[in-house]
Amino acid sequence: MQGMDLGGQGSARVVPPGASGAVWLCSAVSALGGLMFGYDWVVIGGAKPFYEASFGLASPTQQAWAVSCALIGCLAGAIMSGGLSERFGRKPALIVAAVIFAVSSVGTALATQFDAFVAWRIAGGVAIGMASGLSPLYIAEIAPAASRGRLVCLNQIAIVLGILGAQVVNLLIAEPVPVSATVAEIGRSWNGTSGWRWMFGAAAVPAVFFLLGCLLIPESPRWLAKRGRWAQSEQVLSRFGGADYATQAIGEIREALAAAPGRNLRSILAEPRFRRVLVIGIVLAVLQQWCGINVIFNYAQEIFASAGYAVSDTMLNIVITGVVNCIATLVALFTIERLGRRQLMLIGCSGLAVIYIVLGGCYLAGVQGWPLLLLVIAAIACYGMTLAPVTWVALSEIFPGEARGASMAVATTALWSACFLLTYSFPLLNAAAGTGLTFWLYAVICVAGLIFVYTRLPETKGKTLEEIERSWT
Repeated sequence: MQGMDLGGQGSARVVPPGASGAVWLCSAVSALGGLMFGYDWVVIGGAKPFYEASFGLASPTQQAWAVSCALIGCLAGAIMSGGLSERFGRKPALIVAAVIFAVSSVGTALATQFDAFVAWRIAGGVAIGMASGLSPLYIAEIAPAASRGRLVCLNQIAIVLGILGAQVVNLLIAEPVPVSATVAEIGRSWNGTSGWRWMFGAAAVPAVFFLLGCLLIPESPRWLAKRGRWAQSEQVLSRFGGADYATQAIGEIREALAAAPGRNLRSILAEPRFRRVLVIGIVLAVLQQWCGINVIFNYAQEIFASAGYAVSDTMLNIVITGVVNCIATLVALFTIERLGRRQLMLIGCSGLAVIYIVLGGCYLAGVQGWPLLLLVIAAIACYGMTLAPVTWVALSEIFPGEARGASMAVATTALWSACFLLTYSFPLLNAAAGTGLTFWLYAVICVAGLIFVYTRLPETKGKTLEEIERSWT
């Protein structure tokens, strides 16, 4: 199956001359879910030394739970998103996610007990889990084939902007921390009493804009068609690409739905070809997490401390990694339609494996300072150009239309399950084996991912969603 291409281009089809302004605008609104995802997910990395001091979290188990508890919510949100988006539509599900983002950010900021902090972080995780699947799914269903990869990458750009936004906000809010400051002194400082609360509460502002935008965008035309609302579906498609494009797209959607009427997730699992598709989606989702890059964002303090950096220096280094992540994702925006999904995934797996081998060796050899910072930046750049955006693009387009929302929910549930294991296990692995051996373990996982992508992942660039579905036969 290596190098497999999903069929030919098929008969000539009418396409808009690139994605229209309406498509870009609606995609940008949906991508605000990615921005909230990125901010809410990473803000904890900069706030970590301050809320830990505030709540008196001393054991590795408590610290791991504080960071990873949101993943329980992510799992719940990913599971919920499938049923909500299939039954009520993509737009209402996005609105629900936006409301939860706004409320949970304020709740986390106001928490006075650790249990309340955990509860609000879990609630925020529900929104993250919902948005992580819904935003790329909505974009994929409104995008023309020739621009779909680039438009779904817009969601990843929003994620990394959210990550960078959280890192910059943390840096601007936090007051300088003396190198010799004890945990007790940090807990009594402004950072430990109030600063970290503003870091979480600031997320309410973009959440409100996300909510207002979701109220204005149209429903996914493919969801409307699946519900038999053909006139509305054609109207939305006409708005996006013109009357001729809408007519042909409606024809392709009718053909795809007629080929398998009433298909749901259960019937998909009964078909060997789609079981294979679901397995591919699950493995890609798990690989994106187990490649290990998220521990750099969530445990930046520990990683840079192991490299010899003080707390204040770490805050600046975190912002540097965020800027690199943004630049790398912009590179993906301009390469994903040219190089394709499969090639970028191969580059990402092999590149990260090499970087982790060198990085682990440096930790084991006791190297400190800028060499480790450069290797961390290289790993983030490699991930940002490849696995980070391409995984979401692939997941948004490989599943059959009748149960795309449910299938996406299964894949994102697997992703957040893998992320929970990764996030919870890192401090334990780091304490037991050391940072060097831990990164070598992630290198082994990347090599396994390289083999899987090389032998199992087909190329999907330039195909309509309906062409991709037909080609799995």
